[in-house]
Amino acid sequence: AKNVAAVCVENAGTEANPAGLIGAIELSLDNGEKITIFTDASWKSSGKVIENFADVAFDDSAWKAASVVAKFGDGPWGVVACGSDATVLPARMLRKEFAAGKPVRRATAYICGLGYYELYLNGGKVGNHVLDPILTEYNIRNSYVTYDVTAQVANGGNAIGVILGNGRYFAPRGKVPTNTRTYGYPKMILQLAIEYTDGSTETIVSDESWKLTTNGPIRENNDYDGEVYDARQEMSGWAKVGFDDSAWEAAKPVEAPKGKLAAQMMEPMRVTETIRPVSLNEISPGAWIFDMGQNMVGWCRLKVAGPVGTTVQLRHAETLRKDGSLYVDNLRSAACRDIYILKGAGVETYEPRFTYHGFRYVELTGFPGKPDLSTIEGRVVHTDMSQVGNFYCSNPLLTQLAKNIFWGLRGNYLSIPTDCPQRDERQGWQGDRAAESKGETYFFDNVTLYAKWLQDIHESQTPEGNLSDVCPPFWPLYSANVTWPSAFMIVPETLYTQYGDKRAIATHFDAMVKWMDHLATFIKDDLIDKDNYGDWCVPPESPELIHSNDPARKTSAKVLASSYYIHNLHLLAKYAEMLGQPDKAKTFRNRAEKMNQAFHEKLYSTEKSLYDNGTQTSCVLPLAFGMTPAQERAKVFANLVENITNKTKNHIGTGLIGGQWLMRTLSDNGRADLAYRLATNRDYPSWGYMIDNGATTVWELWNGNTADPAMNSGNHVMLVGDLGIWMYEYLGGIRTDPARPGFGHILIQPVPVGDLQHVKVWYRSIRGKIISEWTINGGKFKLNVTIPAGTTATITLPWGGAVLEGGKDAAKAAGVTKVETREGKSVIEVGSGEYMFEVGR
Repeated sequence: AKNVAAVCVENAGTEANPAGLIGAIELSLDNGEKITIFTDASWKSSGKVIENFADVAFDDSAWKAASVVAKFGDGPWGVVACGSDATVLPARMLRKEFAAGKPVRRATAYICGLGYYELYLNGGKVGNHVLDPILTEYNIRNSYVTYDVTAQVANGGNAIGVILGNGRYFAPRGKVPTNTRTYGYPKMILQLAIEYTDGSTETIVSDESWKLTTNGPIRENNDYDGEVYDARQEMSGWAKVGFDDSAWEAAKPVEAPKGKLAAQMMEPMRVTETIRPVSLNEISPGAWIFDMGQNMVGWCRLKVAGPVGTTVQLRHAETLRKDGSLYVDNLRSAACRDIYILKGAGVETYEPRFTYHGFRYVELTGFPGKPDLSTIEGRVVHTDMSQVGNFYCSNPLLTQLAKNIFWGLRGNYLSIPTDCPQRDERQGWQGDRAAESKGETYFFDNVTLYAKWLQDIHESQTPEGNLSDVCPPFWPLYSANVTWPSAFMIVPETLYTQYGDKRAIATHFDAMVKWMDHLATFIKDDLIDKDNYGDWCVPPESPELIHSNDPARKTSAKVLASSYYIHNLHLLAKYAEMLGQPDKAKTFRNRAEKMNQAFHEKLYSTEKSLYDNGTQTSCVLPLAFGMTPAQERAKVFANLVENITNKTKNHIGTGLIGGQWLMRTLSDNGRADLAYRLATNRDYPSWGYMIDNGATTVWELWNGNTADPAMNSGNHVMLVGDLGIWMYEYLGGIRTDPARPGFGHILIQPVPVGDLQHVKVWYRSIRGKIISEWTINGGKFKLNVTIPAGTTATITLPWGGAVLEGGKDAAKAAGVTKVETREGKSVIEVGSGEYMFEVGR
């Protein structure tokens, strides 16, 4: 049959600039023959785009022969192998045998394997890490991992083996275009230090004495498309002494990565939980759909028995279509599939090594026989940081919402805080995690992850001071906007407030100043409008839209950028004071005050008591950042409330930026009841709407079930905003005293609101476990609270009156140092211990 290859090529610019094309097409026929078609003079060209030019029947007789300016392979393009050979790599396997001739006192292995590695000694895997090492900007820093392998080194002959996966180091994905940085082919460096009992030492290193093969069972692997595993190519005993590696080639030294080697100083990725599917349905002959019951991140462990060469495929997705099949449109180009080819040796068990997926549903095809619920298990994977908090209340929706946040967060802790775990993105977008990072600390002990991420941001700063919106900059987006990279300013405050740790502030202060000075070059008339994304994902006017086209819903770049710049200046002043630099602090405060004055003069309407066009976010930010003059605050807040109650009918109208401050701004100004209404709504747009439509994590869009599939991730924590903070600090009432960060002095001040009758939260701070549990019943407010040893607390009950502790006068209770009434509320000072307070209306 006749075929046609047609390409439309355009060059940018307004002047004449003829476009060009250079490339090759490789056809692989069923008989094994390959045909290569190069761009040459046999192609026809036209300077105009003509309708139907790509049709087979199109008459191109009037077109001219293409002018050949260079043949395929000429500079500056260079020759790249056609097809997938150069862009789809099997895992590399390396091995070496060595002798330990004396009793071993201690053996320590150090390894950096890029993109991912697994280390083996005498047939057994070393450690329980997965997807090691952590993600970094490989041109700057590469992490090595240290293992105590004393118990695995034998007195006598030993074998050491390494498997290398592609990870983010080798970014190409076959024929799928990608804009992700790539750094080179997988490689590793290893040192095994052995100390013998007689005091002598020996060192085994990665060198030319090692052997290498690419003919192992892992034929393909990358984060986005999954793994292809051919069990027929397994090499039994490959990491044991005596294995015949004569068919393997000698390993060769390669150029080292540009980045320095540094110890991996954070928790590794691990499999932390195994879950079983809750249902199984055959949607068409041989196609089975498993429901894991939870949108999770990781992979599946498969059990299967069948003839040799049988090919089984697992495809993963977050939701289903109406016909019960997988909905994969929102995965974009990510294949999210794992393929297993059987060796035909009884019951075989497989789980991938060098990929991960975000999914709730799994499609199984090619399975020999009839699967059941034990055929697969879900293996939950994330950076293995401890859970440090839990939220429960009498409103089932809020309790479920806290669970959704928990699963969404841990599924996006993948050695960096990612935006999503499923589609062809999975990047460390700064804007998603700025103020929200504080709420995350109540769920997970994430201090080392965020300390490491701040280092990523700092190290990827350009010489002029610009910061990438994504870090590590696998997508190098240096847009010079204000809001997204402000995470570099805000996250250090989170670490200081929650952990009492100012090392991040001290380490990155100069880089923060450098970034702010860089942005200052864009200030005009004392305001700045450098914004690239707006108030991202404001609820749109139509359920099919991703972004609103309604100007009344959009917050201007000048409001967003200028308010964040002013807030950042105040943070710099605070940091400078902490670091003993009062002169710099004064300078930053003066700059903030000058800019704030311009902001109010140019963007505030005294007649309307509104900033700019009066969006919810344009009200929230000046209030949250203390920018609104005292005499105007009540008016601006009243207009915020009016906007929520009337314009959006008691629904949220902020996007990513405004949503990071909304719930606290409402509560701090006396409208916790309205915040509660927003948190418990069940119709669009709301978090409850997500849950009622099947969400077990938090969607990327408020209308994630109806919006364009180009951007509707089912697991995207950015829309959590400050809801997590609000749950713990307001409903639960736990927070640190700002004057004594790191919970040296604890504030307990629960806010009973709406129809809530019971809230219980616990949080394991760096000082110990804090518990706050309250109930309202029969006109009495009861609070059970635990304050850890070595700390003190101020406890505020919502009502004034006689306070009891354990049924007796609280003022006389052990551990209570003071009881008084302030502004109609009971305030109690206590030391560490467990207390049961009660107050009546």
